[in-house]
Amino acid sequence: MDKYMQLFQGTAFTSTSSKEIQILKDHLFCINSDGMIEKVVAPESSEYQPLLDAYQGKDNFQRSAEGQYFLPGFVDLHVHAPQWAQSGTALDVPLYDWLNTYTFPLESKFSDLDFAQKVYDDLVGTLLANGTTTALYFATVHKEASLLLAEICASKGQRGLVGKVVMDDPQQNPETYRDADTHTALADTEEFILAVQELAKTTKQGVYPVVTPRFIPSCTDHALEGLGKLAAKYDAYVQSHCSESDWEHGYVQDRFHKNDAFALHDFGLLRDKSVMAHCNFLNDEDAALFAETGTAVAHCPISNAYFANSVIPVAHLHAKGVEIGLGSDISGGFSPSLFDNIKQAVISSRMLEDGVNASLPAEDRGVPGSRITIHEAFYLATAGGGESLSLPIGRIQENYAWDVQIIDTRLPSAKLPIFNENEDLNDVFQKIMYLTRPEHIREVWVQGEKVHSR
Repeated sequence: MDKYMQLFQGTAFTSTSSKEIQILKDHLFCINSDGMIEKVVAPESSEYQPLLDAYQGKDNFQRSAEGQYFLPGFVDLHVHAPQWAQSGTALDVPLYDWLNTYTFPLESKFSDLDFAQKVYDDLVGTLLANGTTTALYFATVHKEASLLLAEICASKGQRGLVGKVVMDDPQQNPETYRDADTHTALADTEEFILAVQELAKTTKQGVYPVVTPRFIPSCTDHALEGLGKLAAKYDAYVQSHCSESDWEHGYVQDRFHKNDAFALHDFGLLRDKSVMAHCNFLNDEDAALFAETGTAVAHCPISNAYFANSVIPVAHLHAKGVEIGLGSDISGGFSPSLFDNIKQAVISSRMLEDGVNASLPAEDRGVPGSRITIHEAFYLATAGGGESLSLPIGRIQENYAWDVQIIDTRLPSAKLPIFNENEDLNDVFQKIMYLTRPEHIREVWVQGEKVHSR
């Protein structure tokens, strides 16, 4: 009987810190029956050759081909699952109009389970094909369709964290798309939590229920308070939007005379398992509160360019000890790829540092110390996302899940520009970060199971 379920041989890139990557050249990765990396063996180890001899030629041994590399699977901390159906449209209108004219009418259609099945099935498959092995989803107000999304994640092998959205304030939400009333919103949320916890018992990679007030403007005080209590009762994840735009930030100030972060905290919604999307307008007190409560930020750089009215100071928040991961924010962000968001995170940070108004003198134009590197953006998409969710994911190291994407740099139709057999692996890594498209992602594994291959 083999000691390990699977043995993989190849070169991997993984984050050791937010600024540094580790290159594991020609290592062996020993995966146990739970889909966890039990052992990582370097070529110079005395165990290396005996393991290779024992497993080579067997069905459970896989050597990556020349020019192929292992990356951790990506962790997408902010996806509006129903909005996949409108991705790439209506991005030129203000947030308030975008929601009311396009987004809410679309989301209301998810009372139709056949429609929900079609969209969610396609979305989960698309995200897996783009290397996203874990996703934190906003579904809709519909309990049944939200549960369907969790079931699709479970069956396709993606680690899904799914929230039934709460929008109960009749003053703030369209009549055609909201919870029937506050009591129903809370009862549906509790039933949803219990149903997903039951589903999780039979799911290897894990699915998780998430308490999901859409954002403060959508919810009554009574609903926010009730959701905080449910999060505590079930030790559940929490997600919402926080200080995203001038409009939202201002709305919460007017209603509560405090910043979004403190208002959410008062309702028990900031905790170690909380992830707040956007957070562009956090001040230093807000950031300290996030760090203290263990609340993470889902940074959505493509979406921010359209709807946030600012560039989030990622480097500043990181320096304050705030956990940060990356989100696509489909469909406020048009792309299902975290590779695209990695690039945009770097680009946006450079624009924040250098400034954008050429009529100002250079020294007045930007915010010094704002840039992040491609290594940091990769960290946000992998290890940062894992830490934000307090799960052993996002790194290729012992006691982490075998969640990986296998990147082929020598694809005949789309070869990466690597012309030297012995190209520096740091340079190979950067080329992968900047140039990978979905067709380069040959296989995706979640929790030791192959969930996608081309």
